Amino acid sequence: MIRTLFLLMPVMLLGLKNNGQTPLPQRPVSQNAVDTSSPAKTKEKDMGDVLLHLFYPHKPLPADSTEVKDTKKHFSLVPAVGYTLQTGFAGLVSGNMAWYNDIAGDAKISSISTNVTYSQYRQIMIPFQINLWTKGNRYNIITDFRFIKYPSVIYGLGGDSDPNQGYTIDFSGIKVHQTVMRALGGDFYVGLGYYFDKIWHIRATDSLSDDLKEQLKQTLHRKETASGFALRFLYDSRLNQINPQQGIYFNIVYRNNLKGLGSYSNWQSLLIDSRTYLHFPRQSHNVLSFWLMDWLTLDGSPPYLLLPSTGWDDNYNSGRGYIQGRYRGNNMQYFESEYRFGITRNGLIGGVAFVNLQHFSNEISDAFSTYFPGYGLGLRIKLNKHSGANLCIDYGFGQNGSRGFFVNLGEIF
Repeated sequence: MIRTLFLLMPVMLLGLKNNGQTPLPQRPVSQNAVDTSSPAKTKEKDMGDVLLHLFYPHKPLPADSTEVKDTKKHFSLVPAVGYTLQTGFAGLVSGNMAWYNDIAGDAKISSISTNVTYSQYRQIMIPFQINLWTKGNRYNIITDFRFIKYPSVIYGLGGDSDPNQGYTIDFSGIKVHQTVMRALGGDFYVGLGYYFDKIWHIRATDSLSDDLKEQLKQTLHRKETASGFALRFLYDSRLNQINPQQGIYFNIVYRNNLKGLGSYSNWQSLLIDSRTYLHFPRQSHNVLSFWLMDWLTLDGSPPYLLLPSTGWDDNYNSGRGYIQGRYRGNNMQYFESEYRFGITRNGLIGGVAFVNLQHFSNEISDAFSTYFPGYGLGLRIKLNKHSGANLCIDYGFGQNGSRGFFVNLGEIF
């Protein structure tokens, strides 16, 4: 749910979560992966190998059981602590179950994951996510349920908002997004979904004037509901969604919210999300990646807290260099490029350099036509060499002195 730096048992979490992630014939080349057929190459390592050697220095590494698929269910239940700009320090308990529904070479892994998080700023977050692939990858069933009680800062609309004039608000929210996708052939999918978002008990918690409180109340209302159908098209040729090394991801979601289904107002939105990955230089294991996202309001007026905003994409990863919610508007265009490279030959440590650009547009004011750049560097620590899962620790810079740490499990995109 949040960008979280796990400090307790990160290897257990990723090792169990992704056990049997990819069979050897289908496994993509992971960051810093080596050709083990050549004795001159260094064998790849992850944090599990490091801890095993630390506590059992004379014990040989276990056989690579992830090279053989099975339909067993693999569980994890792990406590952890972390820190983010938006939450401060946070404690959580995370659970996960992962499995294959068949053992075909191109079978995709299914998973159920959840956690309960409580933060320094009295935020509560409980996501429950299911990504289910049926036999033969014929159907993909996606469930995204989240409950949040989320005191946080808002900055108004557009690019002229003052970074020193944020207002703390408190609200509770629930999100239920359910989609069923049907394979058309190859890596193409199309499907229908029902999206429901409800936000309530919205109130300002800062000491504000009565006039400003009334303005915020009119903008935010006391509660908001969005309910409607979604049409989704997906093309995904990536072999590994946790740490993509190649391929193209192209996702289109049209959402139509209707009063007749309980929505506060009628409004429509369109999300176009495209990502490309390639090796650069071509014969290396370094990856140059590109992310382009258009998050558009087609018609009507979405609730303020559901408008396109920095860091409020589905995975809360956009806009490194800025705090979540820093910019908001009716339409958001976003671009990011990241270069991922190895530091150690055994694949344990890697690095990234990234740049991004946000743009918010609206008919209200020319102030929305400002572009907001971000950039930074990051460190990658291999938690699971079989799935390619990394612990990502980035430091990003934005405009007007905005900067901070951004931490994630799995690549940002």
